[in-house]
Amino acid sequence: MRIDVLTLFPRMFEGVFAESILKRAQERGLVSVRLVDIRDYSEDRHRTVDDRPYGGGPGMVLKPEPVFKAVESIPAAPGEVVRRILLTPQGKRFDQAYARDLAAADHLVLVCGHYEGFDERIREGLSLEEVSIGDFVLTGGEIPAMLVVDAVVRLVSGVLGDAESAEFESFSRGQLDHPHYTRPPEFRGMRVPDILLSGNHEEIRRWREEQSATRTLARRPDLLVDGEGAAGMRSAECEMRNCGRGSRAVFSSEFRVPSSELEEWGSSPPPDRQSQAGARMRDPGQGEPR
Repeated sequence: MRIDVLTLFPRMFEGVFAESILKRAQERGLVSVRLVDIRDYSEDRHRTVDDRPYGGGPGMVLKPEPVFKAVESIPAAPGEVVRRILLTPQGKRFDQAYARDLAAADHLVLVCGHYEGFDERIREGLSLEEVSIGDFVLTGGEIPAMLVVDAVVRLVSGVLGDAESAEFESFSRGQLDHPHYTRPPEFRGMRVPDILLSGNHEEIRRWREEQSATRTLARRPDLLVDGEGAAGMRSAECEMRNCGRGSRAVFSSEFRVPSSELEEWGSSPPPDRQSQAGARMRDPGQGEPR
């Protein structure tokens, strides 16, 4: 994958792109990252890239000329799938699904804004996807670009040492990740769950599924809202299946909550709703679930 980052502050990226997974991905030839200084495409000796807004108002606005020239200077190879992205709070919300979609491209071009914003003709004249990392304001698009690059590169084939690492991380399957533990087995009175020390891989898998389901319900019930958006909350009921030596939490669609009520919850459901879901957990000794 080729990645070009267009920015007014290329030095901001040096440390981030020269460490950890991003560094190794480049060293192994899986990803190439190039930083493009938008100031190099300005039209005067002062390297001017911004100006005061027409109609008045605070701040400075990025001029269209250097941004157009910088974007148009980046060639696309024949048959290459190129995604050109404008980092802006007005864009589509970036998430794991979006990262996975971008990871399938051959070439990413990320344009970082700064100051008060872009001249609107940059949006009108260039075929750019507008992407936002959240409903808050940063000084510029550089940190969002770092975030996008990191999220995408780890999904590029061969980048992670374990191919399953990305598959089972939080959000990859629409749920939060399960808890993780390492040595020592006990620390300050806190023990690693016995099941993780059992060596029974099937039971461990089932335990992790259960923990992922329970954690998602408690911490991010919004992830469990179905695709229709208004139909309510799905997967909120955990049923315990008889698995011989272990139990498994599986999602069911029977327990539903109106989306209007879900909005009132905030980040987690109230105790009475959690207890309702918990009350529906079937004793493993009662046979197969519905």
